[in-house]
Amino acid sequence: MNAIVALCHFCELHGPRTLFCTEVLHAPLPQGAESRDSPGQCEQAEEEEGGIQMNSRICSHSPAEGASAEASSPGPKKSDMCEGCRSLAVGHPGYISHDKETSIKYVSHQHPNHPQLFSIVRQACVRSLSCEVCPGREGPIFFGDEQHGFVFSHTFFIKDSLARGFQRWYSIIAIMMDRIYLINSWPFLLGKIRGIIDELQGKALKVFEAEQFGCPQRAQRMNTAFTPFLHQRNGNAARSLTSLTSDDNLWACLHTSFAWLLKACGSRLTEKLLEGAPTEDTLVQMEKLADLEEESESWDNSETEEKTPVFPEGAEGRELIKCPTDLSSLSGCGSWQSRKLSVFKSLRHMRQVLGAPSFHMLAWHVLMGNQVIWKSRDVDLVQSAFEILRTMLPVGCVRIIPYSNQYEEAYRCNFLGLSPLVQIPSHVLSSEFAVIVEVHTVPRSSLYPTGPEDDQSLSKYEFVVTSGSPVSADRVGPTILNKIEAALTNQNLSVDVVDQCLVCLKEEWMNKVKVLFKFTKVDSRPKEDTQKLLSILGASEEDNVKLLKFWMTGLSKTYKSHLMSTVRSPAASECRN
Repeated sequence: MNAIVALCHFCELHGPRTLFCTEVLHAPLPQGAESRDSPGQCEQAEEEEGGIQMNSRICSHSPAEGASAEASSPGPKKSDMCEGCRSLAVGHPGYISHDKETSIKYVSHQHPNHPQLFSIVRQACVRSLSCEVCPGREGPIFFGDEQHGFVFSHTFFIKDSLARGFQRWYSIIAIMMDRIYLINSWPFLLGKIRGIIDELQGKALKVFEAEQFGCPQRAQRMNTAFTPFLHQRNGNAARSLTSLTSDDNLWACLHTSFAWLLKACGSRLTEKLLEGAPTEDTLVQMEKLADLEEESESWDNSETEEKTPVFPEGAEGRELIKCPTDLSSLSGCGSWQSRKLSVFKSLRHMRQVLGAPSFHMLAWHVLMGNQVIWKSRDVDLVQSAFEILRTMLPVGCVRIIPYSNQYEEAYRCNFLGLSPLVQIPSHVLSSEFAVIVEVHTVPRSSLYPTGPEDDQSLSKYEFVVTSGSPVSADRVGPTILNKIEAALTNQNLSVDVVDQCLVCLKEEWMNKVKVLFKFTKVDSRPKEDTQKLLSILGASEEDNVKLLKFWMTGLSKTYKSHLMSTVRSPAASECRN
């Protein structure tokens, strides 16, 4: 992460001052921070912090080198600093950590060596300890602009038995130019910086309590209440943070914490290039995942009770099935198993197994939103059939009950797996809004031609597809079904290419669904205008209209709420008027 993390202090003599800062370097190290490998001058240690290996060097220069570095530094002069304003000793070049994974160096000084960076950090320091503070003067706040960068600042107090009010004021700031990235990192930065602050305050509190126990300051100050203010102010201003925490390795620890913070914060968020808006299937999957997370949290927070299991429709390549102790109960056990499906391999494979007329009837009912019922003893077979057929529909239109020992109404599911012993109601058997696939076990024989993709396990089954309203062979059917069957019969197209064709066809018709939804549900246009729109979309036939109306139920809540908010906005009202 291209940012600077700094620890700042409000000195009673000199005002806001930067104590310690860590920056990221992608280029050669600046002057005064170069590591030297001569023996006796550098101590090299291998550290591993949070899974990140860093090579830390702590080097010392001669007094002459320190003096020259101080003369060229943009920071304040030695005469303008007291013990409370200083972190590293004179001549100390700082701390360097090498990230072996990315070849990035994390360098810590009291002040940045670059004049422009020094000015940015200095201004952020002053603002964080003066005007940009939250109520109570302790807590996080965000401020900044495009010119001087954006700042996450967390102010806090450190106990000091010699300070006025028995505490001193500090802040930890993170500065970067990317406002959106910094805002998105707010929860992460808040938690980690709060942990650093808690550690500092805990160490200082132990020192404070020990000093108060040995020499209570409150009674002593009451006896010297009339001491001139300036005399007392000059007497207790200079006290370093290492003295307040009694930690000689404080700055090395802060360097490690700040370097890890920059590394981890830069790794947790990555930018991805999207070549277009997310599809409706993606939006629906995200919404269902969010609903499942909320439901799981409510289960964790509530008492244990029987609940109806939720079958996530967004998972690809697998299906959630109930534990084998009770396959019929919809509110049974809470354990789930992930089962790999490999009986039906593709739509083309299913068409070869069922035969072209039966597959045409089955696919027509699937696209129209009618209930598809599979009766078989083989649970894996039913699972694989549903896994293949669901690819013809948008994710939001799929409602599956994988296997049950009792019939479930169509409003609960459009894909239903049943045991062969289940009795289907007569009104469903004669309904035009349902199709039934019965799987019978027969002796191994050549019931159908064996294709190149056929699986030997299917040779023992006979598939009977029936419906109360069979689809006639001369019926045109929806346009998308004709295109799907044309792709399946084209042997020049591989299975992967057919899958991509299916994705494109679904996206094409979902765009038509969006137009129709806005035209009818949002804009409330008359029926005559709707017919003209359907003709323009190439979907004026009866089957196409039914398909569009069914697929309209698969639109994401995000898209619908976006359209409604757009219609209610003042700008949209003015455009209509």
